[in-house]
Parts: sequence; structure tokens; C-alpha cells
Amino acid sequence: MSLWKRISSHVDCEQRMAAYYEEKGMLELRLCLAPWIEDRIMSEQITPNTTDQLERVALKFNEDLQQKLLSTRTASDQALKFRVVELCALIQRISAVELYTHLRSGLQKELQLVTEKSVAATAGQSMPLNPYNMNNTPMVTGYMVDPSDLLAVSNSCNPPVVQGIGPIHNVQNTGIASPALGMVTPKVELYEVQHQIMQSLNEFGNCANALKLLAQNYSYMLNSTSSPNAEAAYRSLIDEKAAIVLTMRRSFMYYESLHEMVIHELKNWRHQQAQAGNGAPFNEGSLDDIQRCFEMLESFIAHMLAAVKELMRVRLVTEEPELTHLLEQVQNAQKNLVCSAFIVDKQPPQVMKTNTRFAASVRWLIGSQLGIHNNPPTVECIIMSEIQSQRFVTRNTQMDNSSLSGQSSGEIQNASSTMEYQQNNHVFSASFRNMQLKKIKRAEKKGTESVMDEKFALFFYTTTTVNDFQIRVWTLSLPVVVIVHGNQEPQSWATITWDNAFAEIVRDPFMITDRVTWAQLSVALNIKFGSCTGRSLTIDNLDFLYEKLQREERSEYITWNQFCKEPMPDRSFTFWEWFFAIMKLTKDHMLGMWKAGCIMGFINKTKAQTDLLRSVYGIGTFLLRFSDSELGGVTIAYVNENGLVTMLAPWTARDFQVLNLADRIRDLDVLCWLHPSDRNASPVKRDVAFGEFYSKRQDPVTGYVKSTLHVHVCRNGENGSTSGTPHHAQESMQLGNISPQSGITFYSPARLEESDSDASETAEALERIVIGAQPNDPVISEITDALLTSNYRHGDFGMADFDTITNFENF
Repeated sequence: MSLWKRISSHVDCEQRMAAYYEEKGMLELRLCLAPWIEDRIMSEQITPNTTDQLERVALKFNEDLQQKLLSTRTASDQALKFRVVELCALIQRISAVELYTHLRSGLQKELQLVTEKSVAATAGQSMPLNPYNMNNTPMVTGYMVDPSDLLAVSNSCNPPVVQGIGPIHNVQNTGIASPALGMVTPKVELYEVQHQIMQSLNEFGNCANALKLLAQNYSYMLNSTSSPNAEAAYRSLIDEKAAIVLTMRRSFMYYESLHEMVIHELKNWRHQQAQAGNGAPFNEGSLDDIQRCFEMLESFIAHMLAAVKELMRVRLVTEEPELTHLLEQVQNAQKNLVCSAFIVDKQPPQVMKTNTRFAASVRWLIGSQLGIHNNPPTVECIIMSEIQSQRFVTRNTQMDNSSLSGQSSGEIQNASSTMEYQQNNHVFSASFRNMQLKKIKRAEKKGTESVMDEKFALFFYTTTTVNDFQIRVWTLSLPVVVIVHGNQEPQSWATITWDNAFAEIVRDPFMITDRVTWAQLSVALNIKFGSCTGRSLTIDNLDFLYEKLQREERSEYITWNQFCKEPMPDRSFTFWEWFFAIMKLTKDHMLGMWKAGCIMGFINKTKAQTDLLRSVYGIGTFLLRFSDSELGGVTIAYVNENGLVTMLAPWTARDFQVLNLADRIRDLDVLCWLHPSDRNASPVKRDVAFGEFYSKRQDPVTGYVKSTLHVHVCRNGENGSTSGTPHHAQESMQLGNISPQSGITFYSPARLEESDSDASETAEALERIVIGAQPNDPVISEITDALLTSNYRHGDFGMADFDTITNFENF
């Protein structure tokens, strides 16, 4: 039910709000475009909190409003056209900001009034913990509602909280807005919806009594002999029938409003399901309450359909077009209810690898209401491309089972399942436990598009019979990206993360905005990182990420290209590649330490140096930060014996497969005090902070001599390194036949990390690898290439690298 319809159901509220809108001459506009105004304003994901923001939002609203009015002018209704012309003139006279703020404030007032009425109407009642625990007697006996089925409402609950439609001047900008607030809509408690459905059913019961009396009088008139009062009785029956038709039409309008409310709650559930794909909390159990609403609506519309058919048997005139039209409306309403109740309750993996097994399930929220469970249908599944999905949804393509197989963009094994009904919880669903995508057909790519940007969806469909007419139902999964190799996974998750966070509940598949505010994106990144690693990002972390995303022209908006397409300044990788690599490294190798707050992580080099030099503990104080220049790298910054800050070369996942981070920290005696990630805390002794993460030393097997790997920082004058470079035991040992007299030493990768050098500085550093050789000696280039090939700069200098170097030792 739209917000204005709920206001109109209370005379005092309607008069109050009508007077408010009439102050600015906007009442006609509010009435003419009520649903559009509500959806447009309530769908804004942030509240304007500055003058500039308010002006931009108001101007955009004004443009959209004019477009909406212009599209309405094509209607055939002349009266409506005239009203539209007047409304266009109105919005030309009023400033965009004044128009927007008055309408927005009006919606806030309406929400407050509706909340007050809801609380007042439900006060003093109680609600059962689970509607399925109630008596399972039919909701309607004859056409009378069984009072034992009336859903009561808790009087201890708080009033519905409506977020995002607060007064503009009272909103404080926290810099973070939950994506769940993106679809800002009036909060309607499901128990309130159930209560209203039952009230409507009770009112319909009174109509059913009148219908029963009408049928008895009609039968008596047909069986009676002629009487002087026959004509009066006939006219009385016509009046009674007309009154019943009017009441039924009113009941049907109530049903439509209730159906809108339930569909709205289902859309919110689907939006939360998409957010859960990014790791947001998700109460899947609320679907049971939504199903209860669907079941109650099905009983409502089924009894209404039976009543309309019964009323048509009372034939007092030859033709009754109004009653025939009502019958068609009720039949279509039942069909729409059945179709809208078919959903994907367990989504398939949104990054889907070919030839990999996966699962999904669909659920029909009608339970056992229509008896379909007695002859359960089989659900089929195909995969559709974005273009195919758009064509099917926007054009309302007629579904034919034989032609749908040709619509598939791939081949899925085990793509059919028979629905099953579980008596204990009323769940009617079909589970696909062992599906596998064998082949995929891709569309032609345009410009810079890649396979990781291409979205597909699983299309589930089935056919059943309800009340002697056939119904075909279908539903789409959330978008999925199909990959064939693991290295396609990071960019694929960028596509899915953006879509889950910022897609509208209802859209053409799979349209999505190409820019969002930092407030919106920061929430999405926080949810993603927090769900993956178990610890949310701090304000300082988010400020650091914001700076990473900025370009020369700073803006509050972040574009899709900035997010995952354009390389960051002075880097060869994008923001998302860097962020995703850190997230994966933390989850796979540093999870416990990150949760415990031992890793500061998101801090730049300059600030790390400043914080360490200001530390009261001085020498030996250290922190861990994520590398700016190395994908999936973590580095240690510490205060050395000279009181200066040293940056060790980054370690990556490959290093931690040899020796974990905590054990590496234990081996470095230069590390004494962990600088706290919380600015209000004090440094902690290294072994206190990391002690629980140290590996236990294993006793050697009898008959063997124990050997261990150790990490240490090589200092000036030591063989094979300058200061600041961490090494494994192999890395710091003597390199076979290469002696100090050979003239070969190695430039420290830690030096490169300290200066955050670019490619030219790296080249200059490598030219200093060979000391004592001529500057233009071709051997220098050969050794440079050999070292780059061997990945020495990643700390993986092994026997293969030793063989490479010995080939040049006699130059």
C-alpha cells in the first residue's frame, strides 16, 4: 500500500496533510504522482546534509519530475492532460530546492502520522512467537473468519523506525551510511500486515453473510408463486446485490493494498539477500513470516473468488459487465499472487567457475494453500545472459517450455528438481544440490569490456494448474559472473560487490549506476572486509582508502572506473586489485592477528614513520602495514638502533607458506614494542601481542638432528645484503662458490620499499647489483634479467637462482 493510501484511510490525517501541501499549491501534484514521489524520494541512499548536496539532489529531482509529467501527457484522458499542464506550470514557478524540501518534509510528516496510527491501533494486544504454532483450522469457515486465527500484535514493540527521511537540517553526516538504508522506505512490521489482512477478512465476512441471505431470498423468489409484492421483492434483490458488489469492490481494493505491502516486504528481503552476498547480516528466517502473509492473502483472494462466482449465480439481469470485470480482476490477482510468490531462497555462487559443482534452491511461498504440493511440479533451470534477461523481463516475453531451452547461454548439468513440501515448517521448495555449468556462451565484447564484467543469471521456471487454468511461474537469481580460471576471480568479485551493494530492488537486468558517493562505497567496503576478516575497518582505515581512490580532481563521488578499472596513480594495478589482495592475504594468513588488532594495516608510509618516531618507547617500536607497492604484501616498519625508521621488504602469501608471520616477528630481535592500532592505547610488548600466534617448536624425530628456519635483518657489512632486508635461513647463508672477492653483492629490496621507488629507480638499483664491473658491461643486463626472472625481489632466492648466478661468476 502506498503511503498516501494509508494516510487517506484516516480522515483526520488526510485533512491535515492536504492543508500542508496546499500551502505551496502542491496538493494536486502529491495526489497525481503519489506512488512516484514516494518511490523517488525514499529511494535516495543518503540524506542531503550540505547546501551544495541539497541543491544537486533537488535539481535532479526536479528534472526527473518534469520527465515524469511529460511522459504522462501522452495519456488519452483529456482531463489528465489538462492537470499535467497545470502541474508543469507549477514546478516552473517554484524553486527546485523549495519544491523538493516541502515534498520531502511532507513525507516525513506522513510517516510519523502512519506510525502513530499503527501503534494506537495495535496497543494492548499480544503476538504469538510463531504463526505456525497457532490452531490450523481454516481461516474462513463458510465466509466467516475464525477469530482464533486473528494475529495479534505486541504492545511492547517500538514504533517503526523510518530511516533516511529525517529533517534535512537535523541530519548529521557520519561519513558512513549503511547500504541497507539505500532503499529508504516506510518500515512496516510484518505482524502489522498480518493483522490488517485479518481485519479485512473479518470485514469481508460481513459481506459473505449478506451474500448468503441474498442467495436464500433469490431462491425463495424463484420457487414462489406469483404474488402482488413480486416486483418490489425483485427491486429489493437488485438493490441488495448492488450493495454487495460495491462492498466486494471495496474489499478487493483493500486486498490490492495489502498485496502491495507484502510485495514491498518481499522486495526488501531480496535486497537484504543481495547485501548478504557482500557479507552483510541477513535474517533468512523472516521469509517464514512473509510466507505467512502470502498464505493469508491466498485465502483472502480464494474466498473472494468463490464469493464473486456465487454472486454471479444470482442472475437478476441479462448482463452484468461490472461483475464480470470484477471476476476478471480477482482471477488475475490470484494469478499474480501465485507468480510473485516464486523466489530463489538459496542463491547460487555469484562467481561461478565452469566444471565446478554448486547448489541453489527455489521456494514457493504459498505453502499448501492451493494444493499444488499434492502433485508437485518439476522446476527447470537455464542460464541467461544479461541481454536475454532484459529481453525476457522488459518485453514480458511469453514463456514456453519448449522455446526456453533455446534461450540458454550455456549447458548446466542436473538442472531440474521436483518440488517437495515439508509438513513441519510449511516450506514448499525445490533444491538443486549438484548442478554444474559445463559450457558458457559469451556475448561480443565492446571497448574495454572483459569476461569478468559480463553478468548472467540462473532462470528457474515451472508450470502448474490452479483452478483449472495453467500458470507458468519463473524467477531470476542474483547476477553471476562466470569464470574459467582462478586469476579471473578478483575482477569478478568487483563486478558482483558493486552490483550487490548499489543495485535497486526493481530494475531492468542488470542495470546499475556507474558512480556512487564515498559514503555509500565506504559502507560496502567495510561490510566486505569485515565479513571476510572478522574485524571491521576503523574511521582511520576508511580515510586511508578514500585517499587511495582520489585522483587529481577530488570528488565525493567514486566512479566504477576508479573502483576497479583505472590503475592507481604511479601503480600498475587498480584499487580493487590492491584491496582484494590484502583481504585475501589477511583471511588466509593473518586472520587471528587482524582480529586481535595486532595489524594496523591501512596506513601510509609517511604517517607510519611519523607515528613511530613519536612513540615514547623509541627504539624497537614497530607496526605492520599493508604495502602500497606490492599486491597482497605486508611490511614491518620499526625504529632502528639509530632512532630512524626502517621499512622491511614486503612479505606475501608465498612467504607465509614457508614461515608464518608471527614466527617471523619472533625471530627479529630488533622488534620489541608493537605500536597500537588504537590511537588511545599504549604500545604492547611483542611477545604479549603475538605470543598466542607463535608456532610450538617440535621436538626432532629420534635419530635426526633438528633444523629450523629463521628470519633476521642483515646489516651493513654482512655477506649478501645491506640493512633492512628480511631473509629466510637459505637467503642469509653463504652462496656456494661465490666469494666476497668475486665482486658480487645484492641491493636490498627493502631499500626500494623505503623510497617507494618507481620503475626508473628500480632499474638504477639493479645496475648497482654488480660492483666493480664497467657501467656499460653487457653482463650487467644479463644478470639483471636473470634476477628478475628468478623473482629474487619477492624473497624467493633458491638453488635455481644460485645456478643462474654461478653462470656469470667468472666475468
